[in-house]
Amino acid sequence: MSGLDDREKGFENKYAHDQEIEFKATARRNKLLGLWAAAQMGIEGEAAAEYAKSVIVADFEEAGDEDVFRKIRKDFDEKGVDLSDHLLRKQMDELLAKARKEIRSEG
Repeated sequence: MSGLDDREKGFENKYAHDQEIEFKATARRNKLLGLWAAAQMGIEGEAAAEYAKSVIVADFEEAGDEDVFRKIRKDFDEKGVDLSDHLLRKQMDELLAKARKEIRSEG
């Protein structure tokens, strides 16, 4: 292989690795977010774990975070949790940063 081919292959491998880390971080964020949201709604124990799983599943509805946001927003509204959209999005961002850090420290 030429140096250019090696370099291209290296970029492809790095891109694939970065995408895998991002996928794992997003899934972990969704779990953490689901557990946090469950606590906000007074859901505990196994029910909280099941709720977190439902948040993870909700992320497969469409690309991006809007599907997760809409699910939690709807659930908060139904349970009477008074939390602004801004604070919910902020929590999502903070938990994603935490999840990325955890995933990178494991690898």
